[in-house]
Amino acid sequence: MKEDRNISERICVLSSHFNSISMATEKQAALAATPPSNADSPTIFDKIINKEIPSTVVYEDDKVFAFRDITPQAPTHILIIPKVKDGLTGLSKAEERHCEILGHLLYTAKLVAKQEGLDDGFRIVINDGPKGCQSVYHIHVHLIGGRQMNWPPG
Repeated sequence: MKEDRNISERICVLSSHFNSISMATEKQAALAATPPSNADSPTIFDKIINKEIPSTVVYEDDKVFAFRDITPQAPTHILIIPKVKDGLTGLSKAEERHCEILGHLLYTAKLVAKQEGLDDGFRIVINDGPKGCQSVYHIHVHLIGGRQMNWPPG
């Protein structure tokens, strides 16, 4: 089935993305990832939400799911995702109906940052599109902290 093949291809791309922390590989994974033709097509994050792929969960409520990134870019690197994508593959696809979940994602980042002891600060990143280095087309927030961040970020 074409949909299963697309999921398999995305998992392969993500495997290469997650198994290497080099920026070149991250860029390659993002450039190789293609936005799905159907905005609600399943992604690897759907498999994580459904617990088909294991993750280290740090927070969950009825709207969002937060788990540790398997290739952390800092001592604390957590991904926060909506449980229901509702066509929100990236921030550039946001519509007015998404305002509540977008706010909830950011508020959850604040709660998780406090839970993780990031009292001295943290960074929030939302990658969007190939040039924004997005490799999973299911909106997600990166919560990064536990070290001094640099500017510009890259």
